Amino acid sequence: MKKNKILVVDDELDMRIFISTLLETSGYEPIMTSNGKDGIRQARTRLPDIIILDVMMPGEGGVQMYRQLKTDAILKNIPVIMLSAVAEKTFSHYLKMLNVRLENPVPDPEAYMEKPPEADELLKITESLIRRKSG
Repeated sequence: MKKNKILVVDDELDMRIFISTLLETSGYEPIMTSNGKDGIRQARTRLPDIIILDVMMPGEGGVQMYRQLKTDAILKNIPVIMLSAVAEKTFSHYLKMLNVRLENPVPDPEAYMEKPPEADELLKITESLIRRKSG
C-alpha cells in the first residue's frame, strides 16, 4: 500500500524530528526541509498529499511559501496545515491585510495549529485532510 507523503517545512530541527517521527510511526512518509525555498522545490518534485508549514522562518518564510503554493496551478489543491508560535488570530489578520493588496486573494489554510502541537491533534487533522482529499 502506498504511503501518503507529507512535506514538513520548519526551520527548527527539534520540531522536524518530532513531526517526522510522529508521521513515520503512524504510517506516513515524511519529507523534511528547513526553509520555504526548498519547501517549494520539494512540493513541485514530490507532490505531497499534505504540507505542514511553519509560519515563522528566516529568509523565504512560511507565509511567502504558502502564498506561492496557493497561487501555483499544480500545488494549490494540496492541503496545508500551518504550524506556528503565532496565535491563529494574529496569522488570520496578517493574511487578511496581505490579501487587501493582492489581485487574487490567498485562501485560509485548511488547518492551523499553534506550537507546540499536540501529537494526537496533529495526527487527527492530518488523517482528516487525507480522507477529505482522497474522498
